[in-house]
Amino acid sequence: MPLTLQQSGVEISIKKVGGRDEARKRLEKMGFVTGSAVTVVSELDGGLIVKVKDSRVALSREMASKILV
Repeated sequence: MPLTLQQSGVEISIKKVGGRDEARKRLEKMGFVTGSAVTVVSELDGGLIVKVKDSRVALSREMASKILV
């Protein structure tokens, strides 16, 4: 299931990070790697606020849809 469909406030584990090499590498540099825990903090008009590795990151819906949980 893509991260965009995950309910807010629930900690889940990343199963896969997809997309092109550029997008995948960018997400991995921000801490979105297979096996790490993430929590959707809130949803905005165009994206999500996500907690990963003790940091909060804003992602567009397009980028968040590449993260499978």
